[in-house]
Amino acid sequence: MSTGESVLGEADLSLIHALQIAPRASWTQLSAALGASPDTLARRWEHLTAGGYAWSSLLAARSGTDAMLYAWVELECVAGAAETTATEVSGDPCTLGVHQVTGDADLVLLVVCPDLYALDAYLAGRVRRLPGVLRARTQVVTRLHNRPYRSRIEQLTPGQVQLLTEITGGDRRARTRVGTPPNLTELDHRLVAELAGDARRSAAELARQCGTSESTVRRRLDALTAGGVLHHHCLPAPRFSGRPVWAMVTTDVPPLEVPTTVAALGRLRQTRLVTSVTGPHNLAVALWLRTVDELHDVTAALVRAAPALRIAGTALSLRTHKIGAQVLGPDGRRTHHVRPDTPGRGMV
Repeated sequence: MSTGESVLGEADLSLIHALQIAPRASWTQLSAALGASPDTLARRWEHLTAGGYAWSSLLAARSGTDAMLYAWVELECVAGAAETTATEVSGDPCTLGVHQVTGDADLVLLVVCPDLYALDAYLAGRVRRLPGVLRARTQVVTRLHNRPYRSRIEQLTPGQVQLLTEITGGDRRARTRVGTPPNLTELDHRLVAELAGDARRSAAELARQCGTSESTVRRRLDALTAGGVLHHHCLPAPRFSGRPVWAMVTTDVPPLEVPTTVAALGRLRQTRLVTSVTGPHNLAVALWLRTVDELHDVTAALVRAAPALRIAGTALSLRTHKIGAQVLGPDGRRTHHVRPDTPGRGMV
């Protein structure tokens, strides 16, 4: 199958867009905005998730008041070892992205850790000891300007978006920060671990799994979401989304021009993640493109949108092995998720 082919129809993309706005809305609530019966929507979502074409995930953005530390890690591998190494690191809870790429590096990882000490321990004790790894170069993210891998499908009409938001409240609670973010309890970590693979698991099911009441589950999820500790995301598998090509663009921007540049880049549809980083170049931008050819047009668009920006380098993904907690197979479909199994390792 061509990596540029989308097998997701308009109805599929509309459902995914709706779940991006209201991740835990009932099928009845979604039905009012999408114009399909609740049973039809439930069957469609079951087909998408069972086939690995889409997923809904809840991940932890921080551990209480402490934000997480992100880093881009480039790995050079022994000849023929890139795929094996990618499979190995995809199983680590702290990797949010694993991409097999063109250019000087063989793999690019997006890693999240509680702090610099944990990042050093992961790189020294885990990554650099893998037999297939020759070198690892790390750029610490000094500022995360938007959320990783947050898709912009924009399939629904403005009227549908407004109706769905009115019915469900949409993601207003996620945008409204209430006081100091609460610290994660043992129950919270268990809830995140259960919801990392399927954010639509019911409160009743979570209560049974975690040995508590439904009201406690709802109360904790509401408190964590309102406190900015949790983040829901719903994504199509890239190969089938119409934008299958991941690209990394490294750039140089004068420090005083970074805010206006970031704002301009964020308005481009292809932009997925903008990060300020340490190292020889101060801004790293991750993109999802329709085709390889589009990289030329997008880099030109980046410079037009932000005249202060200078392109320093580009890389294209030959294969994406992992997005967030989700592991993708050789055919681009989701195969399974990796549970966030330690309190110190959150994800966005």
